[in-house]
Amino acid sequence: MSEYIAPIRDMQFVLKELAGIDQVAQLPGCEEATADLVDAVLEEAAKFAEGVLSPLNVSGDQEGAKWHDKAVTMPKGFKEAYQQFAENGWTALACEPEFGGQGLPKVVNACVTEMWKSANHAFSLCPLLTTGAIEALVLAGSDELKATYLEKMVSGVWTGTMNLTEPNAGSDLAAVRSKAEPQADGSYKIFGQKIFITYGDHDMADNIVHLVLARTPTAPEGVKGISLFVVPKFMVNADGSLGARNDAWCVSIEHKLGIHASPTAVMAYGDHGGAIGYLVGEENRGLEYMFIMMNAARYGVGLEGVADAERAYQRAVTYAKDRIQGTDIGVRGGGKVAIINHPDVRRMLMNMRCQVEATRALAYVVGAAHDAAVHHADAEVRKQNQAFVDLMIPIVKGWSTEVGVEVCSTGVQVHGGMGFIEETGAAQHLRDVRISTIYEGTTGIQANDLIGRKMAREGGATIKAVIATMRQLDGELAKQSGEDFAVIRRRFAAGIDEVEKAAEWIVANYRDDVRTVSVGAVPFMWLFGIVAGGWQMARAALVAQAKIDAGEKDPFFPAKIITTRFYADHQLTRAAGLAVTVMEGAAGALALEESMF
Repeated sequence: MSEYIAPIRDMQFVLKELAGIDQVAQLPGCEEATADLVDAVLEEAAKFAEGVLSPLNVSGDQEGAKWHDKAVTMPKGFKEAYQQFAENGWTALACEPEFGGQGLPKVVNACVTEMWKSANHAFSLCPLLTTGAIEALVLAGSDELKATYLEKMVSGVWTGTMNLTEPNAGSDLAAVRSKAEPQADGSYKIFGQKIFITYGDHDMADNIVHLVLARTPTAPEGVKGISLFVVPKFMVNADGSLGARNDAWCVSIEHKLGIHASPTAVMAYGDHGGAIGYLVGEENRGLEYMFIMMNAARYGVGLEGVADAERAYQRAVTYAKDRIQGTDIGVRGGGKVAIINHPDVRRMLMNMRCQVEATRALAYVVGAAHDAAVHHADAEVRKQNQAFVDLMIPIVKGWSTEVGVEVCSTGVQVHGGMGFIEETGAAQHLRDVRISTIYEGTTGIQANDLIGRKMAREGGATIKAVIATMRQLDGELAKQSGEDFAVIRRRFAAGIDEVEKAAEWIVANYRDDVRTVSVGAVPFMWLFGIVAGGWQMARAALVAQAKIDAGEKDPFFPAKIITTRFYADHQLTRAAGLAVTVMEGAAGALALEESMF
């Protein structure tokens, strides 16, 4: 069974040529992200991902996290790997220097995060949630909470969670019923149960800092009455040492399709008198603060789609080169060949490859835009980049994870019958990636957020600006000779037309007929994702051709053009059908009476 190899060459290409790491490094606060430093970070991260995390992936899946007597034990090797992970500074990579972080740009952290997730999806979820909790405390926590918790969380000595979902609430957070009773000393006692809490308990770190949504006695009903609280597993003494065990317990963990080494906990708060918690920010603004965590997590989940797809692609290529079966099609009397020679296997592998490259490129470009939105000196530039990031997060999260499922499923198919056998490892990637389309908001939630909050609410202003930017590439594509670029240009232009047409229809009809428009939300997310991915692939092809014209002999560059041509023929051609579904697909979806199902 092959181990993970970090695709550093492609990461470096996307960082430099598409995400513009050189420009990111010129932003205030990002000056340390020099080319040499970024390359060194990627190389060291690759060593850790390949040498430490990847070898634990299969064993962690087979052993799984174990629950006993309200405590979770991680699979063999995970605790030691996490301690090494923290000691090496990986938890602090993109965190604020004020709290012990290294302050590197988000786009650099995205590359490293992709490596963790490809190498060991289950392991990567612990630092993902901790990062989200850190961001929420940095932006909304009091000075006292920051002083108490952030340095230990940034260093990885303590980990963090986000506690939203309850048995009766699901994705409807207006139904949250956990209670927070104020105490004379300014703290609160928390009572309630939370479900689906990733790394709600484990034995890898000294303390776990839970961020919990709950209602105070005077809170109004609905989402406007939710507050956010820090609830530590162990209380923290005035000198920073750990004190008594808090009344926050893991009462069980879920038995899941995949990510078996990631404990998904049912958390009980207050069963023995009340869990001590501390208000984050202002009362009744908890959902607003929690979305800070959620947006960070949604971007990270999108990278899971990229990462699992990359891992499935690597495994499928290795198998296809090694598996000897059948003769070469069209050759009579020939010898047996590796299945990578068969046209349909080539088609599957190229579909996997091009979608990995497209989702990676788009995610990194959005990561760089986030850095500009936070750090750029010009307020108007920050605003424009933030609008772009807000529009694209549902695509990075929703489209990339759906692509991840598709690619991992194709990886099983490349293996044939052996793909259905656990020993080859192909099935694990499909099992692991399947959750990524669900948590931090399902694909449907992402798509509805896209068409509602991110498009209809602003009259489509940001997506119109993105479409205009896409069209600017047409002139550059027109300058290129040869059939490949002619096809890429034609398919890309047609895809943009379909996005524009569908987006205009959504904005025009959303207010008056939201049910009809909402049927097309996920198809539109696919449409926009495919074309946005094609945008980045076309940019990559142009850069590759410029390198070739300058005398570069590296086969990496012609491969970029070929892969983009394949993307144009096999992915961008889906745009027209998706646009029809967006604008005309509601009739059949809404016609049947409920009793007829």
